[in-house]
Amino acid sequence: MNVAKRVLTVITIVLAAGLLLAAAWWSSRPAPDVVQGEVEATQVNVSAKIPARLASLAVREGEVVASGDLVATLDSPELTARLQQAEAARAAAAAVRDKAYAGAREEEIRAAREVWQRAMHARELAEKTFARVERLHADGVLPTQRRDEAEANLVTSRDAEEAARATYDMAVNGARREDKAAAAATVDRASAAIAEVEAFRAETTLTAPVAGEVYRKHVEAGELVGAGYPIVTIVDLTDVWVTFNLREDRLAGLAIGDRLTARVPALDREIELAVSFIAPQGDFATWRSTSAQGGFDLKTFEMRARPVAPVAGLRPGMSAIVTWDRAPE
Repeated sequence: MNVAKRVLTVITIVLAAGLLLAAAWWSSRPAPDVVQGEVEATQVNVSAKIPARLASLAVREGEVVASGDLVATLDSPELTARLQQAEAARAAAAAVRDKAYAGAREEEIRAAREVWQRAMHARELAEKTFARVERLHADGVLPTQRRDEAEANLVTSRDAEEAARATYDMAVNGARREDKAAAAATVDRASAAIAEVEAFRAETTLTAPVAGEVYRKHVEAGELVGAGYPIVTIVDLTDVWVTFNLREDRLAGLAIGDRLTARVPALDREIELAVSFIAPQGDFATWRSTSAQGGFDLKTFEMRARPVAPVAGLRPGMSAIVTWDRAPE
């Protein structure tokens, strides 16, 4: 019986020693390196290209919208006035173009033809007169001065006929090709001005550029909105990632595509992440002591990791905790 007691005592002592050794070994191990990140998502600001007054807001904060859904409408009387001006300018330009292509009126053409015909008859009479004077001068009946006068009258009549014919041809042919092209270009410019105003008017109806959840509205109905000022912000919950800020001594062996397991306290579950981005340059630095004599600074790098599979309920602002296998030395 005494032997049994001694054996039991030895076993107890051995077990106690083993537990003490295990506790000492466990306590000597480096503490796990825990890094906390934050969930982020794509945010899109819905804004207009024009300054206007917010007429109505069709969504509320927290509402889920699809791409193309109506978000807000704006009111801009100035654009309506500009459109009317542009349309009037195009109508005037079109009238000038039509006039250039239509040419002179029928009455103007008929009048030019009559002037040409009169000049032609005057030229014929001058030719006959010169022929008679030329014969009489050859016979010595008329002096040379009368012949010269008749010849000058003939030349003048021919020039007048040519000028009248040119005026008639110009009336028949209408405006020059360059004038027609300039008139058509004026119409095109006026049409482009209308298209520009209509494009701005289309900006008075704002739709959701992406599907997501309305995160925040920045203005209320009736307020003036500047060009480019955000009216609402939409969060795309299908495009989420976790951002970590890692000291440079934690980057050893880390590469794009590596898998990490993170715990999300808000969801009380673990999710699998894949590294998608490592900043090419460090940002701020943290001071770390290496000995009693001094220390050195460690740069911090941004790292992003995306969920391998969609995670229901994962929202921006949630924390994600990753435990590294070994704390940095």
